[in-house]
Amino acid sequence: MGKTTGFMEYTREVAERRPTAERIKDWFEIYRPFPEPNLRTQAARCMDCGVPFCHNGCPLTNLIPDWNDFIYHGRWREAVRQLHSTNNFPEFTGRICPAPCEASCVLGINEPPVTIKQIERSIVDRGFEEGFILPEPAAVKTGKRVAVVGSGPAGLAAAQQLARAGHAVTVFEKNDRIGGLLRYGIPNFKMEKQLIDRRMEQMRGEGVDFQINAQVGGNIPVEDLRKDFDAILLAGGAEHPRDLKVPGRDLKGIHFAMEFLPQQNRRNEGDTVPESEAILATGKRVIIIGGGDTGADCLGTSHRQGAASVTQFELLPKPPDERSPSTPWPLWPMQLRIETSHEEGGTRDWGVATTGFTGDESGHVKRLHAARVGPPPKFEAIHGSEFAIDADLVLLAMGFLGPVKNGMIEQLGVALDARGNVAADADYMSSVPGVFAAGDMRRGQSLVVWAIAEGRKAAQGIDRYLTGATKLA
Repeated sequence: MGKTTGFMEYTREVAERRPTAERIKDWFEIYRPFPEPNLRTQAARCMDCGVPFCHNGCPLTNLIPDWNDFIYHGRWREAVRQLHSTNNFPEFTGRICPAPCEASCVLGINEPPVTIKQIERSIVDRGFEEGFILPEPAAVKTGKRVAVVGSGPAGLAAAQQLARAGHAVTVFEKNDRIGGLLRYGIPNFKMEKQLIDRRMEQMRGEGVDFQINAQVGGNIPVEDLRKDFDAILLAGGAEHPRDLKVPGRDLKGIHFAMEFLPQQNRRNEGDTVPESEAILATGKRVIIIGGGDTGADCLGTSHRQGAASVTQFELLPKPPDERSPSTPWPLWPMQLRIETSHEEGGTRDWGVATTGFTGDESGHVKRLHAARVGPPPKFEAIHGSEFAIDADLVLLAMGFLGPVKNGMIEQLGVALDARGNVAADADYMSSVPGVFAAGDMRRGQSLVVWAIAEGRKAAQGIDRYLTGATKLA
């Protein structure tokens, strides 16, 4: 415990955000660096609880009190080592994880919780700056080959763990760059992409081979992987978007969020998006359907593209401003969350169901029609609450229904669970021997921290399958 009375002496402090007027003009990350003295003060608030519920709140079971103590005492190298003992990519979670660890922090019972996420991010960034984070190649090779399909956080975490266990790992990515949704889903203002490139260099130094433009079940036959590799990990994510089946859905100008967001990330990479395919919010009245993280990403991107106005609708009722009594500590709280994108402008509205769209003579959307609805699970329309709103661009950000089935999954013949995800046993093996699944493809749409945890656990199962035992944590 860094300082015995720290939690009584210091208040919670987070990193300063760049001014809204400045940040909506670029695509750089929003937060300013957090000074080291402030960081040590925040680490001193950790109580090193006898039962640290933050461990339970974190799917990775990060050893949070340990590295808080190291930071308070200025022992950065030890903090970096301890942080990486449970988390392959804290630079990702330290930026885009909603921090369930903080929601279960014991101090959070009656005080603002410890700023765990900020400390985590600062540790890994300092680790790279100081040169503490280097490749860790295996001393002994097993001679076994593993194919990892998908290069999101689950696939990358599994690939790194398996390479360090001595296996020859090849990552297959269908896109032209590595990173999955980290690369082409998360906007740059939340996480800049050089962070992915930096980790790729480390992983290459550990022997991981990356193959891009390689769609397994497409231009890469499934049979080739079955023949050439001793095990296969399916980590392709949950990419089947939830659609909105209402009149006018086929009008031009209505797009899935994951048609819109990747285009801007490609522009930020220096790519050119053909004008005929471009989806841009510039000068348009934008409607976002869906109030979650993906909707917030669409909101922030629309601001930076210069939308004339942005309105975000959510089907569920508005959450309470404070933690709901139905989700007491240490549960993940149901309460209103204001993301950085919401601070930048736009209108949010809750309890709204879209009933249809109408367009102009050219077939382009011009109005969204909706009604207010009652609470779940029925969401019954409230009589007389119907309304319409002008729209030039509609973005559907209503979540995902699981992995895409046609192609690889159908060809492999793996069994699916009741939700349409790839079913797997306790070792993450599917119904097909030697074929494993992890991440959103196995558990459904979830958080980056869960994806990394899934990748690490799947690596344990694969290592056991190939060698009969595992030392992977």
